[in-house]
Formats: sequence, structure tokens, C-alpha cells
Amino acid sequence: MAATVAGGAAPAAADTMASTVNLEAGAGLHHSSAAVIYEHVDGAVNSVKIISVEAFSGERDCVWVEWNDPKDVGDGWTALNSEPPCYGGNLLETPNRIIKAPKGHQLKVRLAAYHGSELVHKDIAKL
Repeated sequence: MAATVAGGAAPAAADTMASTVNLEAGAGLHHSSAAVIYEHVDGAVNSVKIISVEAFSGERDCVWVEWNDPKDVGDGWTALNSEPPCYGGNLLETPNRIIKAPKGHQLKVRLAAYHGSELVHKDIAKL
């Protein structure tokens, strides 16, 4: 005979599904790519949790994976990876970091490939 729980159990919280954004920029020896895995933060407006960032650099470049941070006073982009992979290298990080922006500010990520100090290739995607 099955037992019955008096009062019933509280419903489980909805699980948030993780999504992946793939980014690619450049061609040939300058081809770089990245993948950002993230999930929306339940109950929060315009907030996502960055679960992982993986970046592969072209043979001639260094790459950053960045987000369009409304508080950044430079070029408006803040790095998600702690250091850039360079010259054919790759980097996988799991920051588990929440990024937020005011309502109406579309959150985006970009792959920015640099040759020296010059931004030579980029790809931008919405979260």
C-alpha cells in the first residue's frame, strides 16, 4: 500500500535549461571560435549565469570572449575569460558568473580576435 504525505509536497522549482552560443571569426590561419554555455536566472530581469567559456584562437591571433557590459567605461565590452588563448591555443573556463544589465539592454557576447593590439575579427551574438 502506498503511503500518502499529509498536506502534499511543495512543487519542485522549474529547472532552467542551459543554452549554448557558438561564435566564429576570421578565416584560414586567423580562424578563431568560442562557445559560451549559459542559463537565464529565474526571476531576474536581464540576468544570465555564464556556466562555461571555451575559446580557440587562430594561429596568428589572441582571442577574448566578452559581454556588452553597460558599466564598462572603455569600449563597452568586459572579458568573460581570465586570459586570452593565443597562437592556436585553447582555453576552457567555468566561471559560474552572473552578468546583468538594465531592462531593455540586450545582453550580447562577442568573440574578439586580436593580431597584436589590433582588433581584426569579431563575431557578436545575443544571449
